[in-house]
Amino acid sequence: MEARGETEPRFVIREGYALYAGPSTDNASHGHGAFQVAIAVRGEVTMVDGSGTHHRAVALVVPPMVRHRMLATPHLRTFFVEPHCAFADRLRDRCDHGITAAPELHDLSEADVRPAGTCPSSGLDVRLVEAMSALADRRVPMPALAATVGLSPQRLRALAQRQLGMPLPRWRIWQRLVRAVEALREGRPLAVAAITGGFADQAHFNRQMREMLGMTPSAVLPVLRTSVAPRDVDRDRSADR
Repeated sequence: MEARGETEPRFVIREGYALYAGPSTDNASHGHGAFQVAIAVRGEVTMVDGSGTHHRAVALVVPPMVRHRMLATPHLRTFFVEPHCAFADRLRDRCDHGITAAPELHDLSEADVRPAGTCPSSGLDVRLVEAMSALADRRVPMPALAATVGLSPQRLRALAQRQLGMPLPRWRIWQRLVRAVEALREGRPLAVAAITGGFADQAHFNRQMREMLGMTPSAVLPVLRTSVAPRDVDRDRSADR
């Protein structure tokens, strides 16, 4: 479990998940391409969903692509869990289609998430997992992608929507954001990070990050850069995405 007195902002990306620990300001309405587990280290975390309903608890779970905005929280620990890893199966079983209070996750730590983050989901159709793997690093037209896994485009779209909670193109954008944000964390300029993530330019990167994270790259840049402590630079990179 992370130390309760930890106040220095921290951001890391590992296989299957990312973690941010630190303060959170009010942000714009957005929908992630991953499950979010938002934990108030002290007090409660508050989110407002797309209908304007407030959700408040010591820990909240948000499924992929559920629109929400987070209100300011001074001491936050939040995990972004990839929908295709084994830990996501636990969250799928726990949460409904909207924001769900999960007080039992208040003490969730990296030690809990990391082993399951490196294991593939047992709850996703193997054909969907195969399609995601093919789509992760390159653009593949939907007809060709569907044919690769033995499905029609319509059935593959329906499968992704039902099991991932989002279309495959949205999941691919999330993967590109992860790559671009990691490039920023490693010290690359905004324009270079945008290209690294596969975006057309910095403006495209800005729009997509605001849509999926509720903030712009420049807003998170100070936290990303201060998160590169010596232990992160020297650690085994095989654990990274």
